[in-house]
Amino acid sequence: MSATDLVTAELTLTGRITTASNATFLGTIGEVMVVYKPMAGESPLWDFPDGALAHREVAAYLVSEHLGWDVVPHTWLRDGPLGEGMVQLWKEQDPDQDAVNLVATDEVPETGWKHVLEGQDQSGRMVALIHEDTSALRRMAVFDLIVNNADRKGDHVLAMPGGNRHGVDHGLTFHREHKLRTVLWGWLGDSLSTEELDGIDRVSEGLDGDLGEALADLLSAEEIAALAARCAKLRLARRFPAPAGDMPAVPWPLF
Repeated sequence: MSATDLVTAELTLTGRITTASNATFLGTIGEVMVVYKPMAGESPLWDFPDGALAHREVAAYLVSEHLGWDVVPHTWLRDGPLGEGMVQLWKEQDPDQDAVNLVATDEVPETGWKHVLEGQDQSGRMVALIHEDTSALRRMAVFDLIVNNADRKGDHVLAMPGGNRHGVDHGLTFHREHKLRTVLWGWLGDSLSTEELDGIDRVSEGLDGDLGEALADLLSAEEIAALAARCAKLRLARRFPAPAGDMPAVPWPLF
């Protein structure tokens, strides 16, 4: 299906994702499965502008494309049965893979995983939040730093069969103030790789060209300036930062 058809062909709703905090529907455009989030179904937030979550989802996709890492599935704005909203290609993750997990503290793998934090579950058992130590998930962590993701839950990481990791639910991004809340803290203090630094450079350069022009229709000038500043700061530091500010460093719930 062509890009034009994805915008103009009929969008048919097939179900609703009831666990989402905002109105979120499954649908089809022809034979293509999609997720549809109408702007009219967005719940007001005290710390983000009203009616802009769909724009932020699309902006996150555009930044992902400039990074060149395929972090965010194809996402666009279009009209639908409940008005204009965000539409994103549906991605079927591998049910046998978990990029982020909660395990008993005495069952944390010795290799291949990063330990983030510990706590008690509802039964009082000590558990650990862990995530895999892979280049694909590292790229998502860098993406989250750039877009200032305030809601990287474990379930927002889709483990794909081929080893790629897709991130979804990017409405809480691009705030001009520091809002980073993520479960992907395992590389804290580690140096950024050449590949990761090159990706940041591509975004910085794009903000002076076509990326900046596209984002101007989706974000405020102040938010775009903050995005550029985050890229510059991360490029200068050349390493994964530590949590900062008074807000919690992880989202709640974690999944």
